[in-house]
This record gives sequence, structure tokens and C-alpha cells, in this order.
Amino acid sequence: VADSLASNSVPFDVYPDVRVEPTDSSFKAAIKAAGAANYDAFIAVGGGSVIDTAKAANLYVTNPKADFLDYVNAPIGRGLPVTHELKPLIAVPTTSGTGSETTGVAVFDLESMHAKTGIANRALRPTLGLIDPDHTASMPNRVSAYSGFDVVCHALESFTALPFDQRTPRPIDPKLRPAYQGSNPISDVWCRWALDASARYFRRAVRNPSDSEARSAMHLAACMAGVGFGNAGVHLCHGLSYPISGLGTSVSSGGYRSEGYSDQHALIPHGLSVVITAPKVFEFTGAASPDRHLEAARLLGADVTWKKREDAGKVLSDQVRQLMHDLDVPDGLQALGFDASHIDSLVEGVLPQQRLRSIAPCPQTRDDIAGIYQASMRAY
Repeated sequence: VADSLASNSVPFDVYPDVRVEPTDSSFKAAIKAAGAANYDAFIAVGGGSVIDTAKAANLYVTNPKADFLDYVNAPIGRGLPVTHELKPLIAVPTTSGTGSETTGVAVFDLESMHAKTGIANRALRPTLGLIDPDHTASMPNRVSAYSGFDVVCHALESFTALPFDQRTPRPIDPKLRPAYQGSNPISDVWCRWALDASARYFRRAVRNPSDSEARSAMHLAACMAGVGFGNAGVHLCHGLSYPISGLGTSVSSGGYRSEGYSDQHALIPHGLSVVITAPKVFEFTGAASPDRHLEAARLLGADVTWKKREDAGKVLSDQVRQLMHDLDVPDGLQALGFDASHIDSLVEGVLPQQRLRSIAPCPQTRDDIAGIYQASMRAY
């Protein structure tokens, strides 16, 4: 990218201080740096952390009077609509996971709450995404695995989300529609494709980085699932992941660290924090939409021919758990440093996530959420 810009006499600066798993502080640092230069456009080359940081910089430098919390999702922030024009943003993903090149979402850790939140508005969606699997050739094994589980959960959560025609209250103006619509016939197309591709290629892509066919399929699956969840939305796997990520830096001595990721600070990789509760999430939600859960399990490779609708949640749960086991995901929350003493804090971090909780296929009580965390202490 730098060579291309230079050869065409396009002046540019490189911002090198993006944090893996961004925080409000790292977003603000990028906003400050971008605001001092008056750039014509942004190019984000990297994974979701890089692309989300560029989205935040673009949003706030084009409205310098805005307070940081103005656009952060309610109830943590004010959730104000974006009414100003942003600058062009070109996204070049180098991982196969977040699908951030397709969405109007930027996620970060709010350090004061030890929990993730985000900004969600169509205005943040990149102007252009360049999807080239060659950009993923150097992904470490664990990055490939955990980013791939983000793809799987994006597709599963969007496919099993509350249907769009059951969402209430309905906005009086189409412009006021939330970024996340609920499952719908359009998003279903993208999610089905991503799940089918993941069933066929995910294991291959992780186990053999030189398998270009598998890497290409998973890179496209990340984009497909991004379009799906950028329209339908994700629910409890992501909602429960946010406090896991936020608290994971401090629950054990030195915090959790994963092979293949930066060792500059403790972190639980996003895809790992999402999938670690997925088996128990889908056991919980299965009864609300059994046909959807069975179809999702089938798309992921399960034989559902003789499976009963009342077992749908467990069928999907077992399929996800097998995929986790095959790709060496740690054995539950306890392997990340959590124990029963952390459950209350984890639950407190989930309760404000109304944007995600509201599109789950069934309502959840505090006890329901605590039960999912408790049951997720061990995965196998």
C-alpha cells in the first residue's frame, strides 16, 4: 500500500500506535493524531482493531465538537445519530474474522468499566473494502483460529437473532432504524454461505496456512458474515464476551496472554472471548427458534436427520463444541483465569449491552446470564 501511494505521488502518514483490542484511550490517541493533520482520506490495513480505530478517527475528526460519548452506544454513551459527512475510508483486512470492512461498527474496551462497548452507525461503514486472501498469509495459528471463530459466531448469532418483524418499538422514520435489524431473508443468505464455508474450510485454514483454497474461502466468509451481522446483528455470544475481554486483563497474575498476539499487554483475543460461551448460549436460545438452530447445526456439518426440535440447542452446542475442541480452544473460562468469584462482575458487564441483548431470540434474566457463565467455566 505504501509503495502504491508513493509511486503515485500521494502524500501519506502511517499511524503505528493502534492497540490490539482497542480501548477508549487508544481511540482518543488516534483521533488526536488524525485531527492534527487534516487528512483527505483514511486507509486501514490490518485486522479489526486497525479498521475500527480508523473508523473512530474518521468519525470524530469530521465532527471535532463532539464529545467522545456522544456516539457511543446507549446506555453507556448517548447513542446520537451521525448526521455529518465522513471522509473516504478504504479498509484492507489482513485477518479473516471481524468483517469490519463491511460494517458500521467500531468496538473498544471502555477502561473505566472493564467492558467492551462500541459505536454503531451506517455512516462508519468503509467506502471500499479490498478483500485479498494473500493479505492473510502471515497470520499466526492462534490468530487464524480465533478470528475464524468470530466468523462462525457472527453467522450463528445473526442467523438465530430475533426476526426483524418481531423487533419493537418500530422507528417512526426509516432513517432511525437501528444498525442491527434482527434476522431477515437478506442477512440469512450471507450467514448460510459463511456457515457452509466455515464447515468445509475452517479446520483446513488453521491447520495448513499454505492451503490457499481454504484461506481464500475463510477470508471471503469473514466478509460474508460481516455483511450478515452488519444487517441482522449479533446477540449473546458477543454480549457476554465484552466483560470477558474487559476483565481478562486482570483476573489472573499478569492477565491472560495468547500465543501469536502482541505481548505488550494482556488480552483475551476477541474471537476467543466470543466462542468460549457459545455452546451454552445456544443451549439457552435453542428453544426460542429450534428450526433455525437445527439448520445452523446442519450448515456447520451436523447430521440432523433424526434430531428432535426440543434438542435443537444441544445439537448446535455440540457442533460448536466439537469445532472448538478440534482447533484447540482452551477448556472454558477457567482456562482463561476466571472462577465463580468473577461471575457477578461478568454479569454486571453484560446488563448494559441492550443493543445486543435485545436481538437475542429470547429474553434473559440476571440469573440466566449468570448460569451461562457458570456453565461455561469448562467447555469439554
